[in-house]
Amino acid sequence: MAFLLHLPPSLSFRKSGVPAITAPVRASSHLSSRSNCSTQGSTDFREWVADIRSKSLNLALSGTLSLALSLTGVAFAEGKTGVNKPELLPREFTTVIDVAGFLSDGQEKRLAQEIADIEKDTGYKLRVLAQNYPQTPGLAIKDYWQVDDRTIVFVADPTFGNMINFNVGATLDLDIPRSFWSQLAGKYGNMFYWKEKGEDASIEAAVMAISSCLREPVGRNNCSEVK
Repeated sequence: MAFLLHLPPSLSFRKSGVPAITAPVRASSHLSSRSNCSTQGSTDFREWVADIRSKSLNLALSGTLSLALSLTGVAFAEGKTGVNKPELLPREFTTVIDVAGFLSDGQEKRLAQEIADIEKDTGYKLRVLAQNYPQTPGLAIKDYWQVDDRTIVFVADPTFGNMINFNVGATLDLDIPRSFWSQLAGKYGNMFYWKEKGEDASIEAAVMAISSCLREPVGRNNCSEVK
């Protein structure tokens, strides 16, 4: 989550398409039936995407690290035993949680300010969790941060080699090319980078790259380069 890791066979998910619409269409009501089928298909598809996304986030926050890709499939990291430790959450709300101790107090404050500016300027929510599995709040983070379709959960964990992992909300997945996330992980999350420069440098560089991307106008070439 290179970047896309593989689940063991027992935890893998098979790609599936839009649920088929099999209701017959009578000639006398051809147009209305097509409209009804289209509406039903759209509803079923949204429900399917929501279900897949919920499963992916649960896996990501229960100790697995994942990049959730909507619409055409989901790529997951290697599954591990689920974790749910709300006692590791800070008492006061914060957008940066560092249970691994990678960041100094000053770095946490700078990142929190950058994240606040991103949310104010773009409406997107970035949340950062630095951990060393299995020392992680895990699933408890989902409610703590009120993760939604406009949220990026950035999990920094060197346990599996590449330390940069994401869960990307549905709205963001439509606005930002998926290649951006893999390029970002490849540039700042690879083992050579964070071992030479430090986990903190990897986290800070990734946050600034995300900030730059989110501020670009949505278009054909937005976020085509990791800065």
